[in-house]
Amino acid sequence: MRAPRFGASIYSLSLTLSLSLCESRMRVRAAALFCALSVCSSAIGAQGAPAPQSPLKRTVLQTHALTSTPGHEGITVLAELSVGGSAPRHTHPGEEFVYVLEGTATFDMAGRPPLAIKAGDAFFIPPHTPHVATNTGKVPLKLLSNYIIPTGKPLATPAPPATPSTAAPSAP
Repeated sequence: MRAPRFGASIYSLSLTLSLSLCESRMRVRAAALFCALSVCSSAIGAQGAPAPQSPLKRTVLQTHALTSTPGHEGITVLAELSVGGSAPRHTHPGEEFVYVLEGTATFDMAGRPPLAIKAGDAFFIPPHTPHVATNTGKVPLKLLSNYIIPTGKPLATPAPPATPSTAAPSAP
């Protein structure tokens, strides 16, 4: 048997070390890429499923400061409620004048009997009065609402669920 030459074994050792170093770098890069992808997917997963769409869509058509009533503004809104949908129970900090453009619904306002509304109807909601609408028709409910509210106040605020003492009285 022949003994290996000294130069060849150094070359072989150098090649082996070089390949090992390349493999190590590739492993480190692969691990870094895996970690980055894990962080990204965790961030996406942490957001969870998208929030369900609200059945109520409000489109502000105009907002204007009221010169005759300093500290207040008028807001015109197109509200659309999907078929079968209910708007969350809420209040407004000022008056609301409503005209029904399209559709039918049941309108529950604290302290009043339920109101059946249809296209062509108009009604008034006093400030801070909890109310909710439920679309009972076969088409989206479309309302044109005009608000008079104190400047800087939110248009709507969630109201607690109705209790027997805050529910509307039963219709006769």
